[in-house]
Amino acid sequence: MSFRIEQKILIEKNQIIEFKKLYKEKSIKKLYPSRIIRSLYLENLNKDMYANSIEGVVPRKKIRIRNYPNEKNGKFYLEKKISSVEGRFKEKKEIDILKLEKILKTGIYDYDYGLCKPLLYVEYQRSYYILGQSRVTHDNKIKYYRFGNKLIKHDENEIFEIKTNYRADLDKLNQTFPMDRTRFSKYCNAFEKLFV
Repeated sequence: MSFRIEQKILIEKNQIIEFKKLYKEKSIKKLYPSRIIRSLYLENLNKDMYANSIEGVVPRKKIRIRNYPNEKNGKFYLEKKISSVEGRFKEKKEIDILKLEKILKTGIYDYDYGLCKPLLYVEYQRSYYILGQSRVTHDNKIKYYRFGNKLIKHDENEIFEIKTNYRADLDKLNQTFPMDRTRFSKYCNAFEKLFV
């Protein structure tokens, strides 16, 4: 199990050009081409994963099925993103079409949250960069829609995220990116735009 630190910076629409200039100045290198990511989030009847995320409860988790629509391999992954006192980590396993169809139809049972069923999609474009020992991602073109309903809500903001391990020099990262950090969650934002 590999714990990591994640720091998020919310970039509002009027800051995007200025922010892109900053990370060009810092010589952040692109790792590989941008790609579209689509995540289908599952939730229990009481919407406990949403509530736990909003309240910052630990431990907590999010359960999702992730795929990359523009890639030829057509693979799907069942992921559990877990936040604990020690840090964050992700459990990920590939699932076949039969397993996917079963989850879409009946949901999945989770030890902590009980029966969880598909609720909403989050889709966005992600670009990947490297800065020293840290991986940096930039998410834009973010959109949300309910499972079974193609009514789309767009998010004009963009998210810049630094992912690193405990050995990294966080002070240096904070100097490189002096902006305020946020607890922004695409899942929670989608939930609020679609259901609240």
